[in-house]
Amino acid sequence: MIPGSPQILFLLASLIFGSVIFMHLSKRNTTIVFFYIIQSLVVSGLLLDLSIENASFFLILTATITLVVKAIIAPYFFRRLIHRHNLKFSVSTYLNGPLTLVVLVLLTTFSYSHFFIPLSILNPQNENALLIALAMIFSSLFLIINRKGALSQMMGILSLENAIVTFAYIAGLEAGPALQMGILFDILVWVIIATVFASMLFKQFGSLDVNEMKNLKEE
Repeated sequence: MIPGSPQILFLLASLIFGSVIFMHLSKRNTTIVFFYIIQSLVVSGLLLDLSIENASFFLILTATITLVVKAIIAPYFFRRLIHRHNLKFSVSTYLNGPLTLVVLVLLTTFSYSHFFIPLSILNPQNENALLIALAMIFSSLFLIINRKGALSQMMGILSLENAIVTFAYIAGLEAGPALQMGILFDILVWVIIATVFASMLFKQFGSLDVNEMKNLKEE
């Protein structure tokens, strides 16, 4: 990536945003994990570019660990959960496909509305990339809300974290290596606990549909 290039930065932000859209439209859990890997690779690349630009060993180490945790370890746990309990197909959404697309269009339009134009002061040269990163945050939140499956909601939370990191990178809001390492450690622990908890739920109730769980009782 060329540091400070608005075109390339917008392209990468659009790639991450597109991965969230496809996560909304996907009917297979393995595909959702695949798109999460794509956005994690791009986010890791952004952090690596920042670390090289600043010639910081600790930032390079953080970017490398980010790549390993987000693009390798986390997907491994989720794929293992999917294959162990045969969760190939994701649980349905509250809104159907067309309505989901309508909401995503509205959220994107809202991100580019006059309410958020003042945010461009954070990085005037990359205003479009900044606003599309904001649209990614809203879309990831909607993914958490719209999905009925616990596994898809977990992926939505991780996607939201990627969206926030992307927005912070484009806005120039830098965090220290110690803070980034702490966040990565939290993500790793959260992924392990979440997959174990999801596995326990499936063994107990035979489903990860949050709606069905409301009516299920332990035998």
